Amino acid sequence: MAAKKKAKSKKAKSKVKAKKPAAKKTKSRKSKPTVKKAAPKKTVARKPAAKKTVAKMPVTPAAAMGAAPGEERVGVVTHYYNHLSVAIIKLDSGALRRGDTLHIKGHTSDFRQTVGSMEVDHVHVDEVQIGLSFGLRVNEHAREHDVVYKIKA
Repeated sequence: MAAKKKAKSKKAKSKVKAKKPAAKKTKSRKSKPTVKKAAPKKTVARKPAAKKTVAKMPVTPAAAMGAAPGEERVGVVTHYYNHLSVAIIKLDSGALRRGDTLHIKGHTSDFRQTVGSMEVDHVHVDEVQIGLSFGLRVNEHAREHDVVYKIKA
């Protein structure tokens, strides 16, 4: 009987087919289109442009440039603070002291006042020399690029 069982078990085994593992599907990779690189541009030697001649304005005294007689140009307003009524002035020539009279003239502004409060780097000063920028409290609205004249007494 044991022989029969063995024979049956062999037959049973032979009937059942072993499943083969499924073959892996490989994704086909699409090749990217090749982009041709542009050929480097050829540089063309250019001729230098003809130089334009600019007529230089002759240097004229300050009196001829809008300064009234008895006035000397001393600087330019570089900034104006509305909320403080303070003009920042770059002194180009001369010196200013407390008590001097200034004439500030620009496109829309034109007024005169005496120098009261001046500051350099947040420090009150009585005198300012050439080349310094200083803050000056002004009575009227000044604008950038307004010219500052000192009235000679």
